[in-house]
Amino acid sequence: MTFRFDLLKLLLLTTILEIVNGGSSSCEHFGVERGDKLYDFSLTSPNSLSPHGALSEDGFYKVKVNDTLLWFQICDGMIFNHDPPRCFDCQECGGQLHCGTTCSALFAHYVGGYQVCKTIGRASSAEISLIDEKNPDTGIIIKMSHNDGQVNCSLSVSVFCDYNELREPKSFEKIGTCDYATTLRHPSGCAKIIPTHAGGLGWFGILLIIILCLFGLYLLAGIVYRFFFLKVRGVQVIPNLGFWMTLPHRTKSFLQYTFTRNRRPSGGHRSSYSPVNF
Repeated sequence: MTFRFDLLKLLLLTTILEIVNGGSSSCEHFGVERGDKLYDFSLTSPNSLSPHGALSEDGFYKVKVNDTLLWFQICDGMIFNHDPPRCFDCQECGGQLHCGTTCSALFAHYVGGYQVCKTIGRASSAEISLIDEKNPDTGIIIKMSHNDGQVNCSLSVSVFCDYNELREPKSFEKIGTCDYATTLRHPSGCAKIIPTHAGGLGWFGILLIIILCLFGLYLLAGIVYRFFFLKVRGVQVIPNLGFWMTLPHRTKSFLQYTFTRNRRPSGGHRSSYSPVNF
């Protein structure tokens, strides 16, 4: 019962946060149910290797491949206390003076000898899915996207489960016209597994609760009607009081009758004693 209640609270909290924060709250709790287990991921909770979860302690991840650069932060905006991006066309991510501070993923490449930036992802658009649907404990994928009105861009970050190692991304690849992907290994990619069946009431318990609720509703409606409309007072306000007072005696009589009937010898029963002729 406790596990089911915790599961309902978790799902309710996740739904509320997603509505309020525009979807970024899924980074705090992303859960999938497989069989009798709930796999609960949290990319922002501290763990043994990182006090900020999967978020970079520097305020951003930076990956360089040849003459191209990729800056990103998981589930949050980027913060640059050092080594900020210095590139043109950064209006959609902080402008020239604060480049990189109002988006979550920024790509830069050289055009005509100049480094030109392009926003490819925002935390508010983050979507989370499993790396392997059949094996949820493999890890999760965070996909951030951005549309500038002309082209839709995205960055997919695969966070593989690793309890013992934190390995930052070393490369990235282009998987579409303006779509990129990279990987990292991190304890935040490991799920907390919660059993969803332990302590459950089962169908009989649920049926019993429904019956009790209906009975309580019947009593309440009857009492209100007799008290306010029929002006009945005292114990007589209980509907069908005579029936309820005789119910224990009726039940006892029924059980005695059933028990006696079951013990009565059948017509085909033969005595174990044989007649004796004198």
